[in-house]
Amino acid sequence: MTQLDFRLDGRVALITGGSRGIGEAIARVYAHAGAKVVIASRYMENLKPVADSIAADGGDITPFVCHMGYTEQIRELTRKTVETYGTIDILVNNAATNPFFGNMVDAEEIAWDKTVSVNLKGYFFMAQEAAKVMIKNGSGNIINIASIAGMSPPPMQGIYAITKAGVISMTKGFAKELGPLGIRVNAIAPGLTDTKFASVLIQTKEILELALQHIPLKRYAAPLEMAGAALFLASDASAFVNGAVFTIDGGAVV
Repeated sequence: MTQLDFRLDGRVALITGGSRGIGEAIARVYAHAGAKVVIASRYMENLKPVADSIAADGGDITPFVCHMGYTEQIRELTRKTVETYGTIDILVNNAATNPFFGNMVDAEEIAWDKTVSVNLKGYFFMAQEAAKVMIKNGSGNIINIASIAGMSPPPMQGIYAITKAGVISMTKGFAKELGPLGIRVNAIAPGLTDTKFASVLIQTKEILELALQHIPLKRYAAPLEMAGAALFLASDASAFVNGAVFTIDGGAVV
């Protein structure tokens, strides 16, 4: 190899949580790089504007509804993707939830169940289903969107942090199992990013000021700033990268 290749021409990329934020940014970058893109989320009314916009720019994109907390819907999403495009070359596990903001000792079981169901169980079975397709091809890329919360739990987000720590461990486990089969598995651990998911943190002045004290770059990220790493990890430019966790947080965790 004498030149780095960041193109994704002809590859099929499935992105969960693709209707907004980091998932949407990755979908746009992948489509621009030549991939055929499937975006999934719970509501078609959120997916369609994104898909229409990407298609208007010349992208090949299809939206599908899927709730990541239900394995039967994950299997159906996999089936529809393969039915539409023939295969899955790239999976970006991005859909996540964080319904509880408070001390772990005050958390109710329903908050635990919902967070683990989407953030951990959903990631696992989505990766499992995509891997089954990739194994037949002898190649593929799985990219899990984790969080720096999985490395250093922030206040009032303990359950979310537990699930993201699990995603990091899951990434390494899958990387060891699937690497010999030609499938690379890596993770991106974003720091504070301007998404609807993190809006309460960014829009609350006191919380934002506290957060910025721990970020050497003294700002939060835009979703597009996560997409560069996602493109690198999905492309042949990262051909020897497996089991890695890319921390993109402005230096908050060092």
